[in-house]
Amino acid sequence: MELDFDGTVPLHVQLKQIIEKQVESGELTGQIPSERSFMESYHVSRSTVREAVSALVREGVLEKRHGTGTFVSLKPIHEWLGNLSSTTETIKQMGMEPGAKLITHYKMTPSPSIKEKTGFEEAYFIKRVRYADDVPIGVECHYYPISIGEALVQYDLDNATLYEIEEKELGIWFAEASQTIGTSIITEEDAKYLQVPANSPVLHAERMIKDIEGTIIELEKAYYRSDMYNFKINLSRKFG
Repeated sequence: MELDFDGTVPLHVQLKQIIEKQVESGELTGQIPSERSFMESYHVSRSTVREAVSALVREGVLEKRHGTGTFVSLKPIHEWLGNLSSTTETIKQMGMEPGAKLITHYKMTPSPSIKEKTGFEEAYFIKRVRYADDVPIGVECHYYPISIGEALVQYDLDNATLYEIEEKELGIWFAEASQTIGTSIITEEDAKYLQVPANSPVLHAERMIKDIEGTIIELEKAYYRSDMYNFKINLSRKFG
């Protein structure tokens, strides 16, 4: 894409738009080219390049790292609230590489609040860290009926998609889910997994999933980095 030197739009604005589109398309990732590289590619002055880059830094598209250069900012993960999708699916839709690491799993007696919500007298607990392009974005805690949990841990849960295992391997089909979203303070233990300071604010999402018979098959409590994960919902207004 070339600049229009005879147009009314300032060159630094045109260059900013070009760089922004390259970031959005995934053409530009990691560290961006040098000022000289932009100058030679688009035949513009150093001040034009600096104005374009500075504007993108102010908008959060790019970030300057002291002593190393300017980089594309980490792309936040979006989740649409109206669709029952896995974290893996959401990350893939954003053009990023999903990953997971199993932290622990065991049979347990749920807390009174978990027991009240699920009706589980006993539960199987699975805890994992989720990654996007090798960056930790969330800690997910799953509570299952004992039979489902014990079946799940027979598989390699590092980098696996739990939803796929449940549907394709265990024959459990999801029908509906309810989800609540709020904020929370990350614990010291989970802060280490997410590589954030202890007591940092995080997004807290709680999801209850039922099968086609209306039986609760999972309660998930997830804690996501607020700088890497946000939720989006499409709304419409009915008239008449």
